[in-house]
Amino acid sequence: MCRPSVLRLSSVGTEGSGIESSASLRQRFENAPLLSLGFRPFYLLAAVFALLGVPVWIMFWLGVVEPGTYLAGMAWHGHEMVFGFAAAVITGFLLTAVRNWTSLPTPTGVMLAGLALLWLLARVLMLTGPGALAAAVDTALLPALGVAIGVPIWRSRNTRNYKILLLLAALMGLNVLFHLAHLNVVSASLERTALLGALDLIAILIAVVGGRVIPAFTENAFPALRLQRVMAVETVAVGALVLVFVAGLLRPWFALPGVAWVALLALAAAAHFARLMLWQPLKTRRNPLLWMLPAAYAWIPVALMLRALAEAGKISPIAATHALTIGAMTGMMMAMVMRSALGHTGRPLAAGPAEIAAFLLVQLAAMVRVFAGILWPESYQVTVMASGVLWSLAFAVFLVRFAPMLARARVS
Repeated sequence: MCRPSVLRLSSVGTEGSGIESSASLRQRFENAPLLSLGFRPFYLLAAVFALLGVPVWIMFWLGVVEPGTYLAGMAWHGHEMVFGFAAAVITGFLLTAVRNWTSLPTPTGVMLAGLALLWLLARVLMLTGPGALAAAVDTALLPALGVAIGVPIWRSRNTRNYKILLLLAALMGLNVLFHLAHLNVVSASLERTALLGALDLIAILIAVVGGRVIPAFTENAFPALRLQRVMAVETVAVGALVLVFVAGLLRPWFALPGVAWVALLALAAAAHFARLMLWQPLKTRRNPLLWMLPAAYAWIPVALMLRALAEAGKISPIAATHALTIGAMTGMMMAMVMRSALGHTGRPLAAGPAEIAAFLLVQLAAMVRVFAGILWPESYQVTVMASGVLWSLAFAVFLVRFAPMLARARVS
């Protein structure tokens, strides 16, 4: 008579311990330092991907390794540097920054782990396919990020940052367009349009964020300094980038005359150079963590001028692309990632030898890829490989320095 009740008690005890184990596992996720803020897993994933991604691309390019079954060659390289590496940095930055801007929570713990796993699964599927599943998973991250930051921005009525949501929505749309073109749902030529449009959007994002943080950080470091903000320069600088973005998207159907393209790009370059000079970058020369930001931003006018020269048929457009992607995008991301990682882990905002070395290696990678390619086009293969080595060394140094602090609790 007692045996059934004993069995029932045993069963209840087993189920209870299972519930406790599940709750305990969830609690461990919630308390894990790596999942305490968005910058931690996404900066780490972005750096590991950057370290491995360029060598893998070079091996694809040299024919040493077989390309993936979904994305291969330039399609994989272009997409993954923008929607893999850059998207991870943007995700980590926005999840952390929006929490500060709004004083409202953004995903941590299990929800943050889910976003990170979604990004990681997309990177695998970009190589292995199947294509439809790869496209679906890859295009899910940015909408998820939009919800994660959009809710606190809307609840706080943080209207100043609505423009960030618009840029993010446009980036989502371009990723969808890329996959539709690659899967031949729309014209395959739109694949390149989507990638170039995404790069132009990231240039706008750098201009918006850079225009906010570079003068603010400089004035904070030098309380007696009051930097000029000339509204005409601000309007032309950002407005010209928006026109470049729109004209690029419309180019398959309505192409500007070559002269108009050159004039627009030259105007944008001049405006961004003037904007940079108004920030008095030489004032920051004794503070590496400060001068890294204007040094990276300086690549924006350089990239725009190189693009104008490419439109005029003087140089290859690939030089302008890498001035933007390595010099401006990666340089700015490296500088911002190091600064925010130091600050949010409770460490002094001061660059040591590792931080300076990582940043300078990225800058050298950009210089080799851009200028050596222009001056010595016959050494193209050597130039690509040398730039790739410098790039990977930069992220190896970054990971040695920052991986432990990203994975551990805040020191203070």
